[in-house]
Amino acid sequence: MSELLSPPLPLALPLPLVPPLADARTCRLVTLGCKVNQYETQLVKEGLERHGYREAAEGEPASLCLVNTCTVTAEADSKARQIIRQLARQNPGTSTVVFGCYAAHGARELSQLPGVVAVVEDSRELPDVLQRFGVHDWPGGISRFDGHRRAFVKVQDGCLLNCTYCIIPQVRPGLRSREPAEILAEVTRLVEHGHREIVLTGIHLGHYGVENTRGRSGRAPYRLRHLLQEIDRLPGEFRVRLSSLEAGEVDEEFIDMSADCRRLCPHFHLCLQSGSDGVLSRMRRRYRVGRFLEKLARIRERFDTPAFSTDVIVGFPGETDAEFEETLAACRTAQFMKIHTFPFSPRKGTPAAGFPDQVPAAVRQERVARLGLLEGELQRQYYRALVGRDLTVMIEARPAFTPGCVQGTACRYVSVEFPYPAGQIGRLVPVRVTGLGEVARGVLQAEALETIA
Repeated sequence: MSELLSPPLPLALPLPLVPPLADARTCRLVTLGCKVNQYETQLVKEGLERHGYREAAEGEPASLCLVNTCTVTAEADSKARQIIRQLARQNPGTSTVVFGCYAAHGARELSQLPGVVAVVEDSRELPDVLQRFGVHDWPGGISRFDGHRRAFVKVQDGCLLNCTYCIIPQVRPGLRSREPAEILAEVTRLVEHGHREIVLTGIHLGHYGVENTRGRSGRAPYRLRHLLQEIDRLPGEFRVRLSSLEAGEVDEEFIDMSADCRRLCPHFHLCLQSGSDGVLSRMRRRYRVGRFLEKLARIRERFDTPAFSTDVIVGFPGETDAEFEETLAACRTAQFMKIHTFPFSPRKGTPAAGFPDQVPAAVRQERVARLGLLEGELQRQYYRALVGRDLTVMIEARPAFTPGCVQGTACRYVSVEFPYPAGQIGRLVPVRVTGLGEVARGVLQAEALETIA
């Protein structure tokens, strides 16, 4: 209660330091969390580079450290604190700026860590904070995505939902979508830089454009489906993948319009969270299992053998054995090829943290293991359905254990190996799947359908 009575902190803590000298403009950037955070760190990096900063080499101390934090779990908070302390030890005298979701609600404790000179509670204030370090001109978007073959493009921020287990809507700014022209220009730059897969992402991707036509704005709706159509018409060799979507936003119009987009990967990550209507109600989710499964069936009607992945939380407060069995049954019916399984973790500040009937840790872990076994079964089932089919693979590596082959990710988000010449990393290659390959590694075997002249 004493924390609630404390005076609010400013958006960024006072910074007593002067900007570093030009020859001391070394930086180190650390990113924790989701695709949105990774995108935002790349934007910060390009902003720093425009003002003479460079990333410190291995073993070289950095004058400025930036930590982009996640707060989806208490473990994420702990990891951020650990990294900040480590940066202070490895970079004596450094100035550390902390931003991201944890900074939005944990500013007081973060400000007390060694080396921290600014905690940015609202990400929109980050450019103002970095002005103190000589960064006076902020880029409108990114031009590359360092360390990644696929490039993430953040198209919106904020979430309107109030799920009982999630703290993110409390720590992210209000709903805000980027202008289509800005996104299209960014995609064009990334493709020109050599990225052959563009992943559209956001805190709540399906809410793209919602705030612009709420109420009586008088504006014609412009939603994610419209953005996809415009990206689909851009020149260049590339494909588009969508990050996480909510089943409620996948309506008939979205399915029909997206099915006509030739660049869109037939892979959909739709968050189930639970296969029990009772649990979904306690989670305050906006759908029920029957309707969710109907959406998947409709997508299958319009797309050729689409891949479905999902998120599932097991051991939510009050989840009975029968309700968990309902989740297993729903996943089997949905035929997910990938299930990201999370044991429920009480998050301070959310309603679910105080719910009665918390599920014991041992039970949560046992359910994680059982769902993992089902995931393996469903993945092999989907992989078998792809044998003999043609896919497009983006080459990402040359596996040391398979000489003469390359490995990459197919349009349907499966890992594929096939014989191919060296020096083709990042290229999109049409292949035909020839076999299941090594099941333990979840890799399909294929042959290329084109040769290099």
